[in-house]
This record gives sequence, structure tokens and C-alpha cells, in this order.
Amino acid sequence: MSTRERLIEILGELVAVPTAYPPGDTTALCALLVPRLEALGYRVAVHAEVPGLDNLVATIGEGAPHLVFNAHADTVGVGEASSWQTDPFVLTAKGDRLYGLGSSNCKGSMAVQLWLAEEIARRGGPAKGSISFTFVTDEESLGPHGMRFLRESGVVKPDYLFLGAPTSNALITSERGVMWVGIETFGKAAHAGAPDTGDNAIERMLRLAAVLERELFPKIAARAEGALRSTYNVGKFHGGHNTNVVPSRCRLEIDRRLLPSETVDGAFAEIVAALEGSGEPEGSWQAELMRGTNGFSSPRDGAVVQALSAAVILVMGGEPHFLDAVGASDGRWFADDGIEIINFGPGGGSEGHAADEFVLASELEESAAIHLDFVERLLGYAGK
Repeated sequence: MSTRERLIEILGELVAVPTAYPPGDTTALCALLVPRLEALGYRVAVHAEVPGLDNLVATIGEGAPHLVFNAHADTVGVGEASSWQTDPFVLTAKGDRLYGLGSSNCKGSMAVQLWLAEEIARRGGPAKGSISFTFVTDEESLGPHGMRFLRESGVVKPDYLFLGAPTSNALITSERGVMWVGIETFGKAAHAGAPDTGDNAIERMLRLAAVLERELFPKIAARAEGALRSTYNVGKFHGGHNTNVVPSRCRLEIDRRLLPSETVDGAFAEIVAALEGSGEPEGSWQAELMRGTNGFSSPRDGAVVQALSAAVILVMGGEPHFLDAVGASDGRWFADDGIEIINFGPGGGSEGHAADEFVLASELEESAAIHLDFVERLLGYAGK
């Protein structure tokens, strides 16, 4: 069986097992893969912080350096089934395109990594250090029960982290941090016919928002590192219960994307500082850090980027292409660990999260060859 045929076979098996979020249940998929990886000689364990959200870790070799591959097994939902021209759970080939739910994001990368696991075992494992494959869930929800859980519980401690992602075999070496902030204002309810007897929480929020728009947001919008930009987005605004009542509460939520040089603590502090300068009475508002992870930037001359770039040049015959990430990956949980992190894999970002999702068979094959050469350059193979 050729490499392309084997990759298509593996991907077909993965697509056939539903893992859509919600709920992102991966028990059936892990049950399929555990015996297969154990038969290859991997030390395999399944870890779950929440029942049904299973995360598989398979390791070969010993000690450092520890190279960790990752791909998330959960997908988005089918959506409107009538929007699909093919069965979402049956991998369907039309020319170079392979259609199926998750084929691009992110079961294509998962198929490449499973193929790679077979090839590494066939070559006797790494010549030095150890390699782990982590197939996780709870990524589509930006949740904590997948890769974050593996890190926080000490199950996964990489020296190098290689995340499968639909990058069309381009390299993502930098990723912005993400922070969500909630702001609440408080007032006093009253009849709308006598508004002066109350204290309007929505009006207070409008004043605070105006301060942010005037004093802080222009500074944020001016920040950049290369093509990466620092951004803000007011994503939610809610206040009041009835039109004829002076509202006593109002809530606004902000999404902040942080440059690798920015920190969650610093970004939250500057929002609070701007609000404190608004002149609104103490106790009439509060700011809440809902969630936040810092960004990361791996050096272009680091071991991972150098080895992967050389592999891309060998397989594709040209210089590697670097992309700037728009969203956030599971690499963010390791952003403060001082390790090299990279996103790379087959499939395009525009093909995922849509009906008739597909990945190119040629990209799968190219990606597999790049992965195989990358591991040889970074750690070598014991059987050679």
C-alpha cells in the first residue's frame, strides 16, 4: 500500500467516528486507537478530567529531548446536513479533494501523525530522546479539559511542541495571546417616568466604554509585531430588563488579542487603569478577567523551525512559507513554558468549520513526507 493510500485509509477511519462538539466525546475514537498504538510498541494511556472527554497519550523512546505531537480530535458539528453534498462521516474522494467532517480541521493532521507513529515505530523509535503523540478533545470549545489538562496534571512535559493545524503545510511560529474581560456596572432601579430617582447602569457603562474608546483602544490598535497586530473587540453588551425601568446592572465583554510581547496581566491592568481614571464612583463598576493565555513566538533559528524548514525544502523544493495565526491553538497553554512551539499541517483554514469540508490528498502526502524527514533531522531514528 502506498503512503497516499494508507493516509486516506487512516483518515477515513477517523472521519467515520463522530467527535463533534458539543459535547466533543472522544471515547469511541480513543478506544479504536489505543490497541493499534500499543501493538506498535507505544506506551499508551487515556486521561480524562471529564467523562467522555478522553485524551490519548502515546509515547516511544526515553528521556529528553521530548518531542510532543498534538492534534485535536474534536470537530465542529455538521450544521445543516442538507448543505453537504456528501455524507459528513464517509470520506469521499473527488479528484484530489477528500471530503468529510474534520478532514481539514483537524483529522487530516491526526491522520498524518498516526501514519508517522507507524513509521517511527517501524524505524525503531527515536535515536535520542522520546516522542509522544497526543490526540485530545475540548479544543473547539477553547476549553480546559484537553491539552490544558494534560499540561496541568503533568502528563505532558514537552521540550518541543508540534501542533497539527490546517496551515496548508505552512509554518506558524508565532501566535497572539487571547484574553476575555467582563465589565459590570451597578446602579439603582427606578420607574422610567422618574429616571432622576434612580441611577442608570447602562448610561454608566456607556461612559466607561467612551473612556476606553478614547484613552486605550487607539493605543492598542497602534501596536504591531511584524504582521501580527494587537486587537480588541467589544463582543457582548447587555443591560436592563424592561424599557420602562431604569436599569440597575449592565455588562460588557471584550475580546483582546495580545502580541507575544504583551501579557494577560499587563493587558488586564491597563483596562482597569483606564476605568479607574473615568471618575465613576468607587464600587459602581467592576472588571473581571474571564480567561486569558499569553501568546508565544518561537525563534526562526530554533531547532524545531530549522529542522522543519529543511524538511519542507527537501520535500517541496522551495523555501517554507510562514503564516500569521488569526485564532488560538492549544499551544497557548504552554506559552509560558519557554519551549519551542509550532503549528503545521495539511488542510486550509477556510476549508474547516464549513459544509463540504475537505483536505487535499496531495497535501496529506506532502505533509507526511515532511513530518518523517523532520523527525529524522531533529532526533534521528534508532534503526538507522
